[in-house]
Amino acid sequence: MATPSYRTADATVSAFDAASVTPSDSTALRPTRGLYIGGAGNVRVEMSLGNVVTFSGILAGTILPIQVVKVYATDTTATSIVALY
Repeated sequence: MATPSYRTADATVSAFDAASVTPSDSTALRPTRGLYIGGAGNVRVEMSLGNVVTFSGILAGTILPIQVVKVYATDTTATSIVALY
């Protein structure tokens, strides 16, 4: 059976699930469709293809449409992060 279209990484389809994220330098996530940032700050992530990048100065209430597999504790100052799937 084919994977339902709402469970693919197609950025044109809205999120079908969400989970709170506790930033960790070791814990991996399943690939996200995006991140909701509840409290302003910086977010250091590992992208799905393995690049590590820090998004700086993210405002509270921002949705980052990025596919990540890790949100690092080191250098992440934003709070109330929610992974969107």
